[in-house]
Amino acid sequence: MQKRLPDYLKRPIIDTEKTKNVRKILRENGLNTVCENARCPNKNECYTCNTATFLIMGNVCTRNCRYCNIGCEKPQKLNLNEPLHIARAVKELGLKYAVITSVTRDDLPDGGAEHFANCIYEIHNLAPDVKVEILTPDFKGCKEALDKIIEAKPAVFNHNIETVKSLFKTARPQGNYDISLEVLKYIKSNSQIITKSGLMVGLGETAEQIAETLRDLKSAGVDIVTIGQYIQPSKAHLEVAKYYTPQEFEELDKLALKIGFTHRQIGPLVRSSYRAAELV
Repeated sequence: MQKRLPDYLKRPIIDTEKTKNVRKILRENGLNTVCENARCPNKNECYTCNTATFLIMGNVCTRNCRYCNIGCEKPQKLNLNEPLHIARAVKELGLKYAVITSVTRDDLPDGGAEHFANCIYEIHNLAPDVKVEILTPDFKGCKEALDKIIEAKPAVFNHNIETVKSLFKTARPQGNYDISLEVLKYIKSNSQIITKSGLMVGLGETAEQIAETLRDLKSAGVDIVTIGQYIQPSKAHLEVAKYYTPQEFEELDKLALKIGFTHRQIGPLVRSSYRAAELV
């Protein structure tokens, strides 16, 4: 029997002139956001703050992660004008900090790394003072793809581990826990870029497994960590094994600090891009 969503995980629907303006700018530039496509509970708060997390390379994925609301279908053709449209939207929104993520594109030779890099270049060209954080797939661990990212110089490189090792194949059947760690380690070892990763809780992991994952991320040189509650997008997705209480998230926060993460965002509604600028 599916557990009832606790009240502290519910967010009100807010519609203001600011949220309408953000939607208008996104629509006019033909852009997707992870806020809409992944049904993020913080969407309205971020829109009210005049920001959004851009979703590039289409809104369908080549992988079928069992926790994610984004559909797995035949991938769309890359829009080569998208990086310029992203940059224009960033400038029009007046952002000082832009966050860009993507679907996974295993169909592309470099997994879309060059497209990510082009988005960063276009933003830096149109709005030189804007810091860019990117949240990327694993690019199958391809070092040539990661080198393209490094050359583009994002302020922050984020790749989410998402869950503990024992649950990884259940949640991310086409992913690999060790490859995700290697990606984070490679970026840290070959650049001055701040690295970041995050995980969901509530899939059936133990406290020791969470601690082990945090230690693995620390060993990979990760600077910033995020932890939030998994919320089932639909009945077709993995069920929630447990809803962590706010007090239990406080304990996770203490655990992350003990392991060495001075920069962290941990709480029931935390997502990897939530209040990203504040952490940097």
